[in-house]
Amino acid sequence: MTLSPLPLSGVRVVEFSHTVMGPTCGMVLADLGADVVKVEPVDGDRTRRLKGFGVGFFGFLNRNKRAIAVDVATADGRAAVDELVRRADVLIENFAPGTMTKRGYGLQRCAELNPRLIYCALKGFLAGPYEHRAALDEVVQMMGGLAYMTGPTGKPLRAGASVIDIMGGTYGALGVLLKLRERDRTGRGGHVESALFESVVLLMGTHLAASAVMQRPVPPMPERISSWAIYEPMDTADGAQIFIGVTSDGQWRRFIDVFGLADLKDDARLATNNDRIAARPWLLPILRQTMAARPIAEIERLAEQADISYARVARPEDLLDDPHLAASGQLAPTLLPGDVVARLPLLPLRLDGRVLGKDRDPPSIVGQHTREVLHELGYADPDITRLAAAGTIATGDA
Repeated sequence: MTLSPLPLSGVRVVEFSHTVMGPTCGMVLADLGADVVKVEPVDGDRTRRLKGFGVGFFGFLNRNKRAIAVDVATADGRAAVDELVRRADVLIENFAPGTMTKRGYGLQRCAELNPRLIYCALKGFLAGPYEHRAALDEVVQMMGGLAYMTGPTGKPLRAGASVIDIMGGTYGALGVLLKLRERDRTGRGGHVESALFESVVLLMGTHLAASAVMQRPVPPMPERISSWAIYEPMDTADGAQIFIGVTSDGQWRRFIDVFGLADLKDDARLATNNDRIAARPWLLPILRQTMAARPIAEIERLAEQADISYARVARPEDLLDDPHLAASGQLAPTLLPGDVVARLPLLPLRLDGRVLGKDRDPPSIVGQHTREVLHELGYADPDITRLAAAGTIATGDA
């Protein structure tokens, strides 16, 4: 069966980006079918050279894209990128404020090159007193209260992934989709802005609402008063941990029946969820002892039988053997720079049941698609060879 074109098939995107936020936006659009051309300097995106926590950024976030390497400080380099922008539908950038203008590709000049262009700027802050400040994911997690809510009092702790970069980049992609829809009506391009700080503030919305209702500050998550009595990770007999969530009175009754807790069945102190919250100081030790006497596989079987929420406390690498992900095709084999093959997650979407998959591995070589893209712009091989010899472009040729 021939698959229909993806929703963004035919949409051309120029991506000036690095690290996480901009590449996330480009990856979402590429996975949806857009032709995303990533523009790197001739020595490559510095994200390629990150170590430690950042070593996986480039390989994961740049699938389904083509990459060219051009020195936009040269007249010939700018001429090539100008033509790329003229033919594009969307431009993405996530550099520090003013950087793109200095390089010749700020909003005003790009709008002059292409009035139909949708210019997506991904920044630390939206307009306001902070808009010229540099920002990072971890910085705004501290500013916006997320680190405070994640760690215990006095020990702010960033979330264990670049959640704000990814969220901000995804909202940028959403803005691009909205402007493409609007352009269908008006014929004009426009400006999309998404920011890290405002993204983390959105995540704080439920805490702000809770503080207003309770008329007091919300405590960090490790010290919170849960909305549900049993909502805890617990140790098991075989050294694992399992999270158990019992969030309704019906679940409570099934839970105590299946787990053999008959002594608790008629205890008036446990009649309702709110009663059980009040009973947590003496109830949770009983439940922890119950779980600690059983291996995790048995607990999972019983939790399934009781129809309550449960989850093994997993490490990232445990996902590689997850049977649900294997059955759903949610992990795609991906060739990473350095000839490393890894199974990496796809977008958590289905369109009429269709998996939004991986058609291209991330560009492993700097300038891997420069020659191909310049051919599409009308450059002949002798011109490309001359530009490569001058150091204006990198072509990735062996």
